[in-house]
Amino acid sequence: MKRYTIDQFMATTSILGASFSADEKRILFSSNASGIFNAYTLPVDGGMPEPLTQSTVDSTFSVCFFPHDDRVLFTRDQGGDENYHLLLSTPDGAETDLTPGDSLKAQFMGWRPDGSAFFVATNERDPRFFDLYRYDARTYARTLLYRNEQGFDVGPISRDERWIALNRVNTTSDSDIYLFDVAREEARYLTPHEGAISFRAETFDPASRKLFFLTNEGSEFKRLCTYDLASGIVRDHESADWDVVNTYFSRDGRYRVTGINQDGSIVIRVAEMVEGESAGAKGEKPAELPVLPEGEIRGVVFSQSSARMAFYVNGDRSPDNLFVHDFETGQFKQLTQSLSKEIDPSDLVEAQVVRFRSFDGMVIPSIYYKPHEATAINKVPAIVYVHGGPGGQTMRGYTAQIQYLVNHGYAVLGINNRGSSGYGKTFFTAANRKHGREPLWDCIEAKTFLASLGYIDHERIGIMGASYGGYMTLSALAFRPEAFKVGVDIFGVSNWLRTLESIPPYWESVRKAIYDEIGDPVNDIDILVATSPLFHAKEIRKPLMVIQGANDPRVVKAESDEIVEAARKHGVPVEYIVFPDEGHGFTKKKNQIEANRRILEFLDKYLKGDSMTIAK
Repeated sequence: MKRYTIDQFMATTSILGASFSADEKRILFSSNASGIFNAYTLPVDGGMPEPLTQSTVDSTFSVCFFPHDDRVLFTRDQGGDENYHLLLSTPDGAETDLTPGDSLKAQFMGWRPDGSAFFVATNERDPRFFDLYRYDARTYARTLLYRNEQGFDVGPISRDERWIALNRVNTTSDSDIYLFDVAREEARYLTPHEGAISFRAETFDPASRKLFFLTNEGSEFKRLCTYDLASGIVRDHESADWDVVNTYFSRDGRYRVTGINQDGSIVIRVAEMVEGESAGAKGEKPAELPVLPEGEIRGVVFSQSSARMAFYVNGDRSPDNLFVHDFETGQFKQLTQSLSKEIDPSDLVEAQVVRFRSFDGMVIPSIYYKPHEATAINKVPAIVYVHGGPGGQTMRGYTAQIQYLVNHGYAVLGINNRGSSGYGKTFFTAANRKHGREPLWDCIEAKTFLASLGYIDHERIGIMGASYGGYMTLSALAFRPEAFKVGVDIFGVSNWLRTLESIPPYWESVRKAIYDEIGDPVNDIDILVATSPLFHAKEIRKPLMVIQGANDPRVVKAESDEIVEAARKHGVPVEYIVFPDEGHGFTKKKNQIEANRRILEFLDKYLKGDSMTIAK
């Protein structure tokens, strides 16, 4: 097995998004091939990507082609501040900001079916709330469709433009749907219920007769239901033994795509709308798709006529690659080769879904990566890798950072501690108001599980994570200082009081939900002080690495500054890296290379140590 440098791993290209051109001969997508994300096009028959944008400073993400010509919409923020604007690119390369202004955030919300207009939500009027506008596709003149005074999340728009679905988050496990009548300018409450139940509007059917929505009412997992707009009748439409996570229609309404979160992987179903006996009661049948390559199908997008389908395939050892399927010929074609040519996929590792029982018997599902060289004779160090969130989820699929660490001899356990998404509502709510305690104890039990495998050096187990995973890392070092040998905190929360008080204004619609789960900075000061690592930094004794983006709007730089200062006061070895041009998550290759190289050096020094070097 060959070891690879971080430069070789980062020579891999990250690509995302897909939109067909009006003539269905090209696909628009985003790529970081230049070292920073830009918008590119690629012929559906294959060829070399052609850059449409050439930003060297701020990441640029494609949105879509215009339906009838070669104009393109894309989005860009500044230095990772997450205040994305919606921009227009014309065939001559000219760029126009369609949402100008300071400190505003814009979101593209879809097209009118005939392509004559598109919809955009912005918080320019009130930083807390997003209003919905319709833009004329020719003149870019805009009309206010919905003025958001009550803090709803703007959802799907019916194709006849009569209805706008509005989502309201009450808590992280309880939510509602309202239906706004555009002509009457009034909202109807659709989901009266008792207890904590999740409801979320997904899409309207092409005929604007039904609203498709997700709910876990009466069950552990979310299923897809329909609400008849004329009669108000609700019917179950599609379900699985896992969460249904989304659904949407092709532009011509011929196909409907459903995503299912199945044990750490996304499974895609594609249904074709048909009439007659073969349709069944729902007017749908499974679409005929080719036998596709191994891996997850993601990001399915149809051309305007639905003659072609673009999609990504992702595997544990293979990053996203873009494919196109032609329904008329039945053939599919791979358009990209994202993995660095210098890396042999057989040197990478396939993930395993593993489970262990925690301190109270709760079963904790995790995604596990075992180094090729790990044996009972050659025991390897390990890392408990905690996802963001709190309610995030570690899933299968290609992760350059994890494969890099595994390639250099570290076992990695991507833990889905209690409170993680994807394993039912009981598991999801089991962490509420318990952060810094029970979810952390799951991570402690992960150590016991790793040690039981027989080829892990139980004295050399570290913990790392980003965002909420960074908080868990700091919590482990402060609240259970004996447990892990090292910690790597990537923009993690150290002081809940400050983080909750500095929530971006455009998170107003979910502020109450965050307070409900973590704590209220006014009424729950004692709880938040008790669960904030900063106030217990004197307990930290193990080496700590902290990595932060200077422009992070979610976990502000002071969170990292202060925990670093507090830990250093007590003589703890602390390495601190700040990227001046990044926010919450690093999008520039040069910074990703630097961060991961430094992480490996830190782990080699403090987790492997000299005795590991000798053992080799």
